[in-house]
Amino acid sequence: MADSDPNNAFHDDAPMGEDSILSPRGIEAFTRKVATTASHLVGPGTDPSANHYHNAMAQVHKQLRKPGIQRGMFTMARTTPTDLVRSKFSTAEIQSRALSYLPDDMLQNLPENDNAYSLFQGFQASFPELATDGKKHRRRVSRGRKMLEETTSSADSPHHLHKLKKERSSLMHELEMLGIRKNMASSEIREIDNKIANLAGMRRIILERLAGLEQEEALLEHDIVDMEGRIEDAQLLVDEAESIAAAADTPNKSDDDDLVTDQEADEFMSKSIYEKLPPSASNAPSKRRHKTMKRKSMPILHEHFEPGFMIREIKAHADHVTAMDFDVPFGTMVSASMDDSVKVWDLNAGRCIGSLEGHTASVRALQVEDNICATGSMDATIRLWDLSKAHYDPQGSQFGRDDEDDDGMAFENPDDQPVDPPEGSMADCPLFTLESHMDEITALHFRGDVLVSGSADKTLRQWDLVKGRCSQTLDVMWAAAQASVSIGTGEGTWRQTNRPASGSADFVGALQVFESALACGTADGMVRLWDLRSGQVHRSLVGHTGPVTCLQFDDVHLVTGSLDRSIRIWDLRTGSIFDAYAYDNPITSMMFDGRRIVSAAGEDVVKVYDKMESRQWDCGAGIMEEERSRAPATVERVRIKDGYLVEGRRDGTIGAWAC
Repeated sequence: MADSDPNNAFHDDAPMGEDSILSPRGIEAFTRKVATTASHLVGPGTDPSANHYHNAMAQVHKQLRKPGIQRGMFTMARTTPTDLVRSKFSTAEIQSRALSYLPDDMLQNLPENDNAYSLFQGFQASFPELATDGKKHRRRVSRGRKMLEETTSSADSPHHLHKLKKERSSLMHELEMLGIRKNMASSEIREIDNKIANLAGMRRIILERLAGLEQEEALLEHDIVDMEGRIEDAQLLVDEAESIAAAADTPNKSDDDDLVTDQEADEFMSKSIYEKLPPSASNAPSKRRHKTMKRKSMPILHEHFEPGFMIREIKAHADHVTAMDFDVPFGTMVSASMDDSVKVWDLNAGRCIGSLEGHTASVRALQVEDNICATGSMDATIRLWDLSKAHYDPQGSQFGRDDEDDDGMAFENPDDQPVDPPEGSMADCPLFTLESHMDEITALHFRGDVLVSGSADKTLRQWDLVKGRCSQTLDVMWAAAQASVSIGTGEGTWRQTNRPASGSADFVGALQVFESALACGTADGMVRLWDLRSGQVHRSLVGHTGPVTCLQFDDVHLVTGSLDRSIRIWDLRTGSIFDAYAYDNPITSMMFDGRRIVSAAGEDVVKVYDKMESRQWDCGAGIMEEERSRAPATVERVRIKDGYLVEGRRDGTIGAWAC
């Protein structure tokens, strides 16, 4: 029976194709053969002696012994069901499945999402024009349908009611979509707030890291300066030893060499008596040399603070601050007060380095440039100081110190009580004293080896800092009279201001020198530009109606402040006013850097004018008045360099701010 069935026969010579046993047709024939054999074995009325089963199995074994069939069976045994299914896929379907495949690790570690809406709902709410089909076409159809329905349907018809319900459903759906969009926007805002908070925390960490790097940089720089000093000291000792050895090798002079000739005697007598005097003990050079400590790097930490951030507040003096200045941000500051004290401060640690003692009255004007400080006092003298000769190390380094017992105070807890500076820490700082003025010094400025001072004796004096003497005296009243005679007008004459005279107004309120150019502001409200080579007034700037108290110029503009409550910006090229603005109170101090003009205008805050943005804003302790137990004092003096602002108040407090 099975032999006569052509569908159940195996083809020995058939290739591995549709006629192969592994093909669907071959598998189907093999299945029928097995089913027929089983039916003969277990079916009713079967003859046990029949050979149908043996014949069928013989044909199966005969087929399985062929090499091609065996290779096909082994290949099928090694192939997984997944591979069998994939073999039927097209190339596009395989690429699509590869791109959309997600590993089990990613599926198990899905992030938690508390969003109440699915991705499809968000897409449908955000892009309703893409979620609906044929929007423009539906509008045209709805218009035509509306015209037909208006003519056919009435208000009480069921069709009109169905239409209203449909419109209500549409409006409700739109309202639901708007709610989804609103909640999505709220979720995005919360995510942004969380990101901002995380970024703010990272910013604080990096700021602390930057502060530590600048501290390490300052320590390393100080050690480098100390090492350079030791190298120079060792070089001097080597040179001195070589000179002594060379002198010992020279033969002794004969008696004839000891005789003094007439020419040598005349030359000796022509020398100054000061050159023939032996050096005194006070003039002898000290054994320990003090080198000038100039910063090789500039701090940038304050540039990353928010404008108006308070960096430090110091209770510096017992009376109001009369003058102050500092070299660099977080550097060295010198402050003077009506309590007759002049103190040197480490702005990085907020500690007092020492006091400059020597003046017999209060200091009204001072300037700090690198390690040199000049102070002008009411005792009519000017003193110069070398701050690098202090016996106090602001960085706390013990390298190269004479006394090992004094510990540095720069790293103490700023919340502790103020620490008194070491005794005699500034004893070696005085350089020399300039004495020529007849009245108190009200203004001074130096650049390089030239210093110019203004006094209540109505004179300006130019000083040579190399020789330590006065090189020129300028009489302001005489210059004003000469200008009026030469010009033939009254512009250069001394003129009374419209405002009543104030007892606090200085005759020379402010000045600045640059090479041979000198700008001077006086009590008559005029700003005079001098040429130090000729000693004459080159130009007079008229505009203020009150005494000039402060001024500063660069290569293009000159900025002046006056008791007439105004700040004026002059164009030095034309001599005209470039810009001007006023406050409610007189201006007592002013300074500018590359971006800001800061001024003290009789308030508890510093007035800041941003030149880049042309806007005014306040900076100081007065803004945080509600956080304090009492109102802060009025700001009297301001200084700013590279966005680092220092302000001095009437109660002796000094504050440092990021501006």
